[in-house]
Amino acid sequence: MGATGSMFRGTKPIVLTASLLNSRPDDASSALHDVATAYPDVICVDYTHPSSANLNADLYGSTGLSFVMGTTGGDPGAMQRAMGPDVYAVIAPNMAKQIVALQAALEILATDFPGAFEGYQLKVVESHQSGKADTSGTAKALVRSFQQMGVADFSTEDIEKIRDADQSQARMGVPANHIAGHAFHTYRLTSPDETVSFEFQHNVCGRRVYAEGTVDAVQFIHQRRRERTVQRSFNMIDVLRQNAKH
Repeated sequence: MGATGSMFRGTKPIVLTASLLNSRPDDASSALHDVATAYPDVICVDYTHPSSANLNADLYGSTGLSFVMGTTGGDPGAMQRAMGPDVYAVIAPNMAKQIVALQAALEILATDFPGAFEGYQLKVVESHQSGKADTSGTAKALVRSFQQMGVADFSTEDIEKIRDADQSQARMGVPANHIAGHAFHTYRLTSPDETVSFEFQHNVCGRRVYAEGTVDAVQFIHQRRRERTVQRSFNMIDVLRQNAKH
């Protein structure tokens, strides 16, 4: 296990973990046990690589460490099954609260107005820095809502993924100084006769918005753990709804 840094809010330490893939499982487990012993209130924050997401979640679960999983590309169901009885977690494809609000709004629309876009064609293009290995989990979530609203002949595999810097600038308008850290998404819906179209965009430069959401998620998990709630696995929509109550 490698620790890339730490933040403190009051007496609640937050450990930002690096990928555990390069450690032997026994060594990583021992290191996490040491962390849990030294910092009983620790909450792990995971932004690593899709291939390590479930491995890391298994380690958190087996060592009794609550966590915020910001790494996309893993299997959330498997992460939940690996959680020990005292483990609490936020597992989410996106930590940006405003984008999560858009995601939640589309889920509500899909539930209340299924078939509203029946027959419409969908095109989705997402651009991220070259180091992002998987297709955006947020894009996949929004596609599922559009499918529920009647969009056919489009699956998450049809999402166009741009990781080339020149293409990101030329096609998506990403500023050159944010090529190394950005998330630009465009969703375009077109009617069968092509006389009506809708376009949704959410563009992020930098990572501040994700850091702010992550801090909220950590505080949320800390409070749920103190309350010993029956529900132990949450997503960012849960965090957003809780914040709206205050």
